[in-house]
Amino acid sequence: MKYSIATIPGDGIGTEVMAAAVKVLEALAERTSLEFEFSLLYAGDEHKGRTGVALPPETVEGVKAADACLFAAVGDTAKEVIIPLRQRLNLYANLRPTKAYPGVPAVNTHVDIMIVRENTEGIYKMIGDRGKGYGFNVRVITREASERIVRYAFEYADKNGRSKVSAVHKANVLDYTDDVFLEAARDVAKQYPDITYEEVIVDACAMKLVMAPEQFQVIVTTNMFGDILSDLAAGLVGGLGMAPSGNVGDELCIFEPVHGSAPDIAGKGVANPVATILSAAMMLEWLGEKEAADRVEAAVVGVLEEGRVRTSDLGGIDTTEDMADAVIERL
Repeated sequence: MKYSIATIPGDGIGTEVMAAAVKVLEALAERTSLEFEFSLLYAGDEHKGRTGVALPPETVEGVKAADACLFAAVGDTAKEVIIPLRQRLNLYANLRPTKAYPGVPAVNTHVDIMIVRENTEGIYKMIGDRGKGYGFNVRVITREASERIVRYAFEYADKNGRSKVSAVHKANVLDYTDDVFLEAARDVAKQYPDITYEEVIVDACAMKLVMAPEQFQVIVTTNMFGDILSDLAAGLVGGLGMAPSGNVGDELCIFEPVHGSAPDIAGKGVANPVATILSAAMMLEWLGEKEAADRVEAAVVGVLEEGRVRTSDLGGIDTTEDMADAVIERL
């Protein structure tokens, strides 16, 4: 099977981790019947500095034309790039798995949570204003988007053997908006009687994630809460270098590591590419290539478990390319 993959390396370490992930996918193609045709798209700080535009129209069209997109990282222009991409392309579900891997120091080695974050509205609608001595952002929550994201979470749980979905909210304070979210969640939950449904206030959820994360299986929540909680959860399992994610809609997708452009280490060849490689594995699964996705993840797990190759964030001295080569060897 041949797939067209759009790549957006972006800024900083983005070019380095993207090169590592593409190298792994090319090696996978050599060992399987898969074929990949990669296209290079531009976005981010550097592109804005050269052209005055952070997200050119041809990049948006390039994502639309591809079978899937792999995105690395952008810097200060994130709100001009990834947020508009999510909203314009209706990539309404942000998938952020948090999993403890062998060989990686973790606060809790039993963590295996999927955070399903609504990806198109909330505070990130970018509706607001700034005046002298004040500023405001409007939080937009709709029944349609809430119902859609909760259904996605329950479908994910059903298809992946998960028995519990936790809806995270702040309805005790944000009653106008989170009441809409919870009403939709309760109605959807009734359609999945075999899956346990619970509601957790967001601050209590943050505490419980630190103290007893094993009680969570699938968390579904609104945009900003999901953004914050998923970074907190990444800290439980080794940091952002171990945190992949996906932005998916009904027809299009963009998969990306959660980490940023890390300008302090850019160009040094020491960035951990695991989050990007695991994002590529998630992309393969979204494309329907589950066996290939499992093969890539198993290769990553083998490298981490052996512990012979480690980037600096994992306590080692190996390079980005060393890690990619070790994963390829394991394929």
